[in-house]
Amino acid sequence: MDLKHIRNFVIIAHIDHGKSTLADRMLEITGTIEKRKMKEQVLDSMELERERGITIKMQPVRMLWHPNGPERSEGQEYVLNLIDTPGHIDFYYEVSRALKAVEGCLLLVDATQGVQAQTLSTLGMAKELGLAIIPVVSKIDSPLARIPEVRAEVAKLLGCPESEVLECSGKTGEGVSELLKEIIRRVPAPKEEFSGDRFRGLVFDFQYDNHRGVIVYVRVIDGKVQKNNTLLFSAAGEKCIALEVGVFSPEETPKETIEKGEIGYIVTGVKQPGIASVGDTIVDLKDPLPALPGYETPKPVVWASIYPEDQNDFTLLRQALDRLRLSDSSFTHEEEASGTMGRGFRCGFLGMLHLEIITERLRREFRLELVVTTPSISYEVEDKRGKKQIIYSPALFPPYQDIVKIREPWVTLNIITPPDYLGGILQILYSHEAEVGETETFGETNRTSVTCLMPLRELMRNFFDEIKSASSGFASMSYKIGEYRDADVVKLDLVVADEVIPAFSRVVSRKKVDIEAEKSVEKLYESLPRQLFVTKIQGVALGRIISSKTLSALRKDVTGYLYGGDITRKMKLLEKQKKGKKKMKARGKVNITQEVFLKMMK
Repeated sequence: MDLKHIRNFVIIAHIDHGKSTLADRMLEITGTIEKRKMKEQVLDSMELERERGITIKMQPVRMLWHPNGPERSEGQEYVLNLIDTPGHIDFYYEVSRALKAVEGCLLLVDATQGVQAQTLSTLGMAKELGLAIIPVVSKIDSPLARIPEVRAEVAKLLGCPESEVLECSGKTGEGVSELLKEIIRRVPAPKEEFSGDRFRGLVFDFQYDNHRGVIVYVRVIDGKVQKNNTLLFSAAGEKCIALEVGVFSPEETPKETIEKGEIGYIVTGVKQPGIASVGDTIVDLKDPLPALPGYETPKPVVWASIYPEDQNDFTLLRQALDRLRLSDSSFTHEEEASGTMGRGFRCGFLGMLHLEIITERLRREFRLELVVTTPSISYEVEDKRGKKQIIYSPALFPPYQDIVKIREPWVTLNIITPPDYLGGILQILYSHEAEVGETETFGETNRTSVTCLMPLRELMRNFFDEIKSASSGFASMSYKIGEYRDADVVKLDLVVADEVIPAFSRVVSRKKVDIEAEKSVEKLYESLPRQLFVTKIQGVALGRIISSKTLSALRKDVTGYLYGGDITRKMKLLEKQKKGKKKMKARGKVNITQEVFLKMMK
């Protein structure tokens, strides 16, 4: 295929702005899928994606398009390669690699909502990479559409005339044919860096198949690749054989070769986790070209422990995590043991949505009943010996007196909201230790954009729900992980009967440690069943007891069977019971049941 007849592009938009619906209409209009086989969200193949109406895994598709319809002449057939990308900020790195694999993007903005925060975030990446940007206002068929205002808003955002902003409806198909013509006109054809047949491709996604191993999704940058070629993963340093190559239309369709400028797949046969990764370069083993720049190892930012409710399912949980790791290299897991919950895994995720998706997939695809602990983040801790270490579990923190400095990751946060809700949002930002920066009003509808810096720890403390509640659901937000900064935090331990319970340890702000200690102690006091001895429940931080409550003992009526006689008989029995309780308090241990653990985690 001649390079000048290939167009590679992505659709970028906020969640629920109609990316997948527009992709459906494109597939239908180009004849890639017959009308009788059409269904909603064709490219969202996972049950979870279809149920929630969001894109989790990016999905490429190849469409053949004849701008002149049935009267076409030879040479006018175009190959349009579309990548439908996730809109959520947790998948920031994956989206950046998809943008690297294309030359243009459709900036899709909902005519009923206008520009949203995550749109701005992805748009910034597209501009940095120098992609051709085609602005499109979607959902123009909606009775709530504000087409003139949103067109003006998008034109102002991009600094282009309003006439360049296109309109379409993914639901009815209106304007989609014109949009395809504009893609051919405005998106540049792929360029080749090296001439010849030496193969080099960018891995922008991959999946795992039980029989064929890892299948990598590649954009061929140089040369061509065909079946039985021996290939090399540049970052991993591992080799593989191309068992099959092909394109997506939208199912996997085998081909003899895939050549420069094209987007396709390679079946590698690899069945070990950690070899394929997003952003890696795959090259010909015999004559390898240099790796493409920009590769990063995905770094987990949120950590949580996952335990099976039934310890007999531990092996099945291990196999399930290994299986998911083959199709998602961005989360990590390692085995750990808890005295309360038994054996489980400490897992790292890209964000809260990523954590939610992985745990939901474990429950649905592998039928596992799970206990997931409260998520935490990584801290850089320096002790008195000058040793620095990254600690991702509060239970692993050194003693308070040994710590010199703690550093934590901060995020750059952008919130777009109607001005009426700004006061309430600023109060929430203040309570979450945010440093508010620029505030800007834009668009004819007078929406306000707030940029601020905030500790990642506070972002996870019910922040999203509070913002949605304060803005009646109208605010949108996006964030980007930034640098580490000094943190004014301490570890809060819960001590039961003079024994620290590691599962209940948390890292909290020093300013809020008194309130958090009282809350945690009160919650455990209400959840813990009474023991045979007096039990002290204490919240310990800063090297001292912050909060304390005493759970009274269960007391057997040892004098109930006595009748008549001298009072000293009763006194002796009560004194004997008192000594027994004292001995039990000194030696006794509290067995915290799983029910108590679950109540504390909620």
